[in-house]
Amino acid sequence: MASIDPETLLRNLFDVAVEVADPMQSLARFLPARPAGRVVVIGAGKASARMAEAVEAEWGPCEGLVITRYGYARPCQGIEIVEAAHPVPDQAGVTATQRMIALVDGLGEDDFVLALISGGASALLVAPLGEITLSEKQSVNQELLSSGAPIQKMNVVRKHLSRVKGGQLAAATYPAQMLALMISDVPGDDMAMIGSGPTVGDASTVADVQAILDKWQISVPPSVNAALAQGSQVVAPGDERLSRVTNQIYAAPKQSLDAAEQHARSVGLDVVRLGNDLEGEARDVAQEHAKLALATQAKLNAGDPPVVMLSGGELTVTRRGDGIGGPNAEYCLALALALDGAPNIWALACDTDGVDGADEVAGACIGPNTLNTAKTEAIDPAKALATNDAHGFFKRVDGQIITGPTLTNVNDFRAILVYPKA
Repeated sequence: MASIDPETLLRNLFDVAVEVADPMQSLARFLPARPAGRVVVIGAGKASARMAEAVEAEWGPCEGLVITRYGYARPCQGIEIVEAAHPVPDQAGVTATQRMIALVDGLGEDDFVLALISGGASALLVAPLGEITLSEKQSVNQELLSSGAPIQKMNVVRKHLSRVKGGQLAAATYPAQMLALMISDVPGDDMAMIGSGPTVGDASTVADVQAILDKWQISVPPSVNAALAQGSQVVAPGDERLSRVTNQIYAAPKQSLDAAEQHARSVGLDVVRLGNDLEGEARDVAQEHAKLALATQAKLNAGDPPVVMLSGGELTVTRRGDGIGGPNAEYCLALALALDGAPNIWALACDTDGVDGADEVAGACIGPNTLNTAKTEAIDPAKALATNDAHGFFKRVDGQIITGPTLTNVNDFRAILVYPKA
């Protein structure tokens, strides 16, 4: 294979994975011909503005409203793009969600709604249930993010505390026809979990919510308990109000990993796939992957092609300290510690939306010298891991990957590049 710097090679793989999920490259073929009657475009998520831009590139100017993360807006001809906060919601999200519900109120059977949903919609579509205030909603969201609970469990709670999630947004458009196009950012591509499923029916119960709150020791204010006691508003599968809804995932983590694998093989790498939808505590998964990388290297002989180990999914972090870090950076830091400077192994882990956790950093890259650099700079990597300060660590050792808004979101991308030891 041609000589390519390992870090450059890993970054190229990540860029390919992101590019194939760009709505401007992938959405158009999933659009039907523009319906003849009234068309309303709604949506939410970190990729939703780019999705709206792609829709208007095919259909021309459209009526509609889409909510995206601050800094993720795109120029549209007719669809209004509103920016709001993510991952913790704000008043801009509340106001925009109210306007979206008003926009679809009163639609008829001859009207058509196109919903554009991607990861991030859970925080951007904000309509708290009952007497729950925005500040209380923010507090619960912070508790969920710090709990270490898997994204599916977090989204179950979010649905039952909302007036738009769990199929309720789609129900509000009935009897209009709806097509919901989604970019998946959840393990297993469960449509009911993408953005907390605003267009998908849900069979979970208030009892399920309470079990999650208890298991992960998530404290909630009295207003949440009061709202749950009144009964959830999620829409059950089979509800008549969902009878005219078609939900479709058009971009998912597997497609991005397939593209990365194809590129890797084109430059002479062997590829091992560890899974498209991995879950678990970031530091624990990193330790397992370090063992696999070392075992893979032990089987390589001088002259063998390098091996790249690819994986996707969404890892979690249980907050133990007050540092700045997300699951991808924490994975890389734990991986570096587990590899302990092993020669000829590099790795990259990034979120495809360009934001790992709450910081404006996509992730990190490590190599054989990462721990040596930390030692030279008098940085304690074990302490950084213990305090969840992976982003702070990689900033100091110049290991951060910063992309800015990628305008898509197909979950985490991880690649471990293993060369023969000799």
